[in-house]
Amino acid sequence: MARLSSALPTSEQQRKAEAFAALHAGEPFVIPNPWDAGSARILAALGFRALATTSSGFAFTLGRDDGETTLDEIVDHVAAVDAATPLPVSVDLENGHGDEPEACADAISRVAAAGAVGASIEDWNRANRIYEPAHAVERVAAAVERAHALPFPFVLTARAENFVHDRPDLDDTIARLQAFEGAGADVLFAPGLRTVDEIRTVCASVSKPVNVLAVRALSFAEIAEAGAQRVSVGGGLTWTAVNAFVAAARAIRDDGDFSGLGSSASLWDPGLSAAG
Repeated sequence: MARLSSALPTSEQQRKAEAFAALHAGEPFVIPNPWDAGSARILAALGFRALATTSSGFAFTLGRDDGETTLDEIVDHVAAVDAATPLPVSVDLENGHGDEPEACADAISRVAAAGAVGASIEDWNRANRIYEPAHAVERVAAAVERAHALPFPFVLTARAENFVHDRPDLDDTIARLQAFEGAGADVLFAPGLRTVDEIRTVCASVSKPVNVLAVRALSFAEIAEAGAQRVSVGGGLTWTAVNAFVAAARAIRDDGDFSGLGSSASLWDPGLSAAG
């Protein structure tokens, strides 16, 4: 069971928190998104320095669509992922599991108690509504206040969701990110940016670190050169694994072909760190 949010952090959580905060002051980095404890172990063995949960990937593990998990389930998931590796974990909290600012604040407390040292809050809810700017800022401000009251560094990421919800309005997205920065967010994130010019424009418009969601058409070097501090992959690794699973299963069903089956690999195998 997760520790109570009022408890002091363990020395391990303090270490992870300090390491995660330091990453945002150093060179640009990739923060991949595992979907469970096993995938987290593999990413750690491969040498990544921090992890972020994926709402869609975790929902898949429960046989559900993105957005259909509960906060209780996410807290348990965070505790399992955090315990699986020595890496810092940031949490995709979607909209904070409630429209009101207090819901965002409470969600921060709960995942912090489960071991997380960072989290993101979106300005969109599952009723397919982008929050009005003033309300969106109130929600971020409440999350920031709770995050920064914790007895260890907690990196709060504020997300502007326009581009992934059929509102590709760059000016409004930038205005929202600037307002979230003013409310104290530590990292800013506008998922759905597709070009170097869009990324560069966003990064030049704010002073806090910017997270960019990876796109297949752009390399890490191109995204970092455009100004991003952090690059995440969302549910991309989950669907890469699922696609391989489906391809192998179809070959078995249609042709009796087992050649697509892989051999087992130890999660503790140091050779993973040299793979690829």
